[in-house]
Amino acid sequence: IYTSELFTRGAPEQRRDIHVGIDLGGPVGAPVTLPCAGVVAFQGYNAAAGDYGHCVVTRHTLQNQTLYMLFGHLDRDSIRHATDVELPAGYVIGRLGDRAENGGWPPHLHFQLILDIGSATGDYPGVCKRSERDRWLSICPDPRPLLGLAVA
Repeated sequence: IYTSELFTRGAPEQRRDIHVGIDLGGPVGAPVTLPCAGVVAFQGYNAAAGDYGHCVVTRHTLQNQTLYMLFGHLDRDSIRHATDVELPAGYVIGRLGDRAENGGWPPHLHFQLILDIGSATGDYPGVCKRSERDRWLSICPDPRPLLGLAVA
C-alpha cells in the first residue's frame, strides 16, 4: 500500500515501506478504546498527506516495564486529553477520523506498541526503511498478542 513517492523514494533498501504497527479498519467515528490502564503521554496533529492526522500516544506500565501505545488516524475531537492523568482500561481514547483529517487514508486505526519513545513528543514513525527493519521491529513489538489476535 506504500506506493506514493513519500514511501518509494531512493534505492529499495532506503524506501520507507515496512509497517511497524497494525491497521484495523472501521467506519468513521468508530470508538477506539484503551486495552489497559495508562496515561496520555502526548497527542498531536500530523497534517501531511500519508501521515497519521490526529494521533494520541499513551504510556503504560506492564510487568514493571514502560510501554507506549500509538493510536493514529483519529478524528480531531480525539485530541482533548490532559496528559499524565490515569485512564482506565476500556476508556474511549478517540474515534476513527475521515480522509480529510487522517492523512488521506480510508478510515482505520494505526495501532503501534513502542518500547523506547526516545525524545518524541508529537509524532513517531509507523513505517520504516527496509535497511532499518530489524532496529525498528525490536523497538516496536508485534501488537497482535496484546489485542488477542493470532500471530502467524
